[in-house]
Amino acid sequence: MIIDCHTHIYPQKIADKAVKYIGEFYTLSMHRDCSGTAEELLSEMDSAGIDRAAILAVSQAPDQTHKINEFAAATAAAHPRLFGLGTIHIEQQDILAEVEHIKSLGLNGLKLHPDMQKFNADDERLFPVFDLLSQYKLPLMLHAGDFRFGYSHPDRIKNICDNFPRLTVVAAHFGGWSMFDLAFEVLENTNAVVDTSSSFAFLGKRRSLELIRLYGTDRVMFGSDYPMWKPGDELTTLLSLGLSDTELERILHLNAERVFNL
Repeated sequence: MIIDCHTHIYPQKIADKAVKYIGEFYTLSMHRDCSGTAEELLSEMDSAGIDRAAILAVSQAPDQTHKINEFAAATAAAHPRLFGLGTIHIEQQDILAEVEHIKSLGLNGLKLHPDMQKFNADDERLFPVFDLLSQYKLPLMLHAGDFRFGYSHPDRIKNICDNFPRLTVVAAHFGGWSMFDLAFEVLENTNAVVDTSSSFAFLGKRRSLELIRLYGTDRVMFGSDYPMWKPGDELTTLLSLGLSDTELERILHLNAERVFNL
């Protein structure tokens, strides 16, 4: 079993625009022509031998969240190999009702991208959300780290972990994209789980393996960050690091099954 815990897809009519925006936001090439659709993701999964994938939603406007969550749920229902995480926006009205909606849709958690959404990950207005997620045993996945901003700094993620010890927190990109080593120093003694998405190309194989071992393989999940990276390429890199079968089993599916209640 192989689970990709970090992918993004979009409705056909906006997919090209969304993929272009992601590349511009990070000033990175998307490395290939890609559609960013569920159909292409499933094709990539077939080519790589990936069994299941999490599709992560992000809302950049308060009035978008309901529709985005409906899309994630409908896509997961239409393609059982996919499972979805919902989204909220800090400025939307009745934010807790949206969390209730996410749960009612059968989505497997909540994803926030503080840097794109432009609010601090540990903004106290979100504390009731984190408390409700804890009650429902739904995980919180956060984009983590960006040297250009402070919204998702590892210190903020630690603050969430410290204040909500029953909440399952996933800090993407080894806990801090573009500040990987600092992220480990901050998050080492928290209960945060991390993923490998958008990291291998920046860390290289040796440091990637070191960070996996430092966090411990019970705290690391495989993620590709499709469409930024090709899932098969990311999986090939992970498999080439020299991890044992037992370690790979945790990273490739056991941890994701636990975190997302699969």
